[in-house]
Amino acid sequence: MPCCRWTTHGLLLAMMLGACRDREPRPAPLNRAVSGAVVPSGVDPSADGEWRLPARDFANTRFSPLNQITVANVKDLRVAWTFATGTLRGHEGQPLVVHNTMYVVTPFPNVAYAFDLTREGYPLKWKYRPDVNPAAQGVACCDVVNRGPAFADGKIIYNLLDVETVALDAETGRLMWRTQLGDINRGESMTMAPLVIGDRLIVGVSGGEYGVRGWIAALDVRTGRQVWRAYNAGPDRDVLADSGFHPFYPADRAPEQAATSWPHDAWKIGGATAWGWISYDPELRLLYHGTSNPGPWNPTQRPGDNKWATSTLARDPATGALRWAYQQTPHDGWDYDGVNENILVNLRIAGRERRVLVRFDRNGFAYVQDRATGEVLSADPYVFLNWARGVDLATGRPRVDPAKMTGGAGWTRDICPSLEGGKDQGPAAYSPRTGLFYVPSNNMCMDWKVRDVSYIAGTPYIGASAPYHAGPGGYRGEFMAWDAVARRKVWGIREPYPVWSGTLATAGDLVFYGTLDGWFKVVNARTGAVLWKLKIGSGIVGNPITYLGPDGRQYVAIYAGIGGDMGALIAGDVRADAPYDTRVPAEVVADLARHTSWGGMVWVFALTAPEPAP
Repeated sequence: MPCCRWTTHGLLLAMMLGACRDREPRPAPLNRAVSGAVVPSGVDPSADGEWRLPARDFANTRFSPLNQITVANVKDLRVAWTFATGTLRGHEGQPLVVHNTMYVVTPFPNVAYAFDLTREGYPLKWKYRPDVNPAAQGVACCDVVNRGPAFADGKIIYNLLDVETVALDAETGRLMWRTQLGDINRGESMTMAPLVIGDRLIVGVSGGEYGVRGWIAALDVRTGRQVWRAYNAGPDRDVLADSGFHPFYPADRAPEQAATSWPHDAWKIGGATAWGWISYDPELRLLYHGTSNPGPWNPTQRPGDNKWATSTLARDPATGALRWAYQQTPHDGWDYDGVNENILVNLRIAGRERRVLVRFDRNGFAYVQDRATGEVLSADPYVFLNWARGVDLATGRPRVDPAKMTGGAGWTRDICPSLEGGKDQGPAAYSPRTGLFYVPSNNMCMDWKVRDVSYIAGTPYIGASAPYHAGPGGYRGEFMAWDAVARRKVWGIREPYPVWSGTLATAGDLVFYGTLDGWFKVVNARTGAVLWKLKIGSGIVGNPITYLGPDGRQYVAIYAGIGGDMGALIAGDVRADAPYDTRVPAEVVADLARHTSWGGMVWVFALTAPEPAP
């Protein structure tokens, strides 16, 4: 995640201090003997009227079969009710709706709300305010966001910013268990939405800009006990790469490569965190997750491929064992985190149906991969990019343009996309009705200059400056439909600012998304025509959902509350001339504050019959 706004400015001195020291604690023993089920437990993704999983289904499609709201009647969409969360900063993630209850989790201090959808006024059933260490705000790279809860076994389970996970009784809000998983003094934090697979709760860590060592772990849903923990860099025993590890590309099969592709022991402070979205294929019994940038940003300090940073990893959810891995951006010199969602679909490729994952990577390429093996079937630019000239399908490696390599003396100019990527973490959606993917994207480029940096635990570990600017055409974002079989953009809606929200597709042939300047929009999924929009105050960085209420009507919900990396630009807590900022805000979204400001609101919409004509 781009670390462009630090809530504690004094920490930035770490970029210039001290010698690199090994402060990595000895990892806890891993329990490889656990053999829990990997079928859904307490979660029914096929419950058409509910939204029980972060992406609604394990495949991360964010598609709903609800179709009451259509192209013909969406003009009658109206506000049904709202709720102020009482919290500012970035409202990323999405609510859940289970058993006529809506569950909402806020940014720090990570308050959880449960709303009774069966009663007039949608009153609170309960509210839970955890005791979260406020010092965690100082190590949250890119705002104090939370990407939402999970539901399973009668529990609402979510992560706290200070690297703890809590489980609450879904009916009463009573705390069932609480597990500490990391240490903010090492720069660790936790912002991701967990995913329940069988009796395993999958969680991951943030903090790649602090020199943490990235990991992903599984907890027992019933007790909160850690079942396994897998690091994403280091010796095979820690990465859980055993005899069952079979990458598709021969160059990726060497033993111990997640350690030997780094300078001596640099993997211990090398980032490769796992704070993004998780997918799961119950037939292949594989979970898929991405990893973040390697640390530091200065690539000259970590020669080698730096596996498995900026990669997609497939693991056995029962044991954490690594089954295959693919690195989108070897030796990442541009902060192209690989944490974006993997959407699992079956597509007809070259005349045969393939089980694939589709990924719109930060590096600007849209990947289609065989999800059983990791083979790259296609990789095409979905935004303007110039750091590479394509991807070699024989090796899986990008063909990097030498003129855009970073790490030399002076500035490398006009690299596209910027470190915010072709898209950031706001998830895309897929509609099986249209066969199209709906992608929130950015159109920005950057300059890059490195400097030496030393590691001090709990402080930023960056080593580069990267101011950026609008890409070709001058617009800074686009919402688009992408055909992964034809390998082309079908239509696009250019936006004045980067598109940071997630996406919802429905069987009504509609697509929903939000903008940084506070517009919530509904689009014809086939043509891209904007059919309805409403200015809802604060900018939108959350993900829309839809559900059936107890009255049988279809509702749509979205958070308003600008934040994340873009929201910090208008927040006023970081000066535009901050000496260690990685870009110049005035050149990125200087006018955004004229259109929106911080907020914190849940908006819910439904169809309302139009007023009769006079």
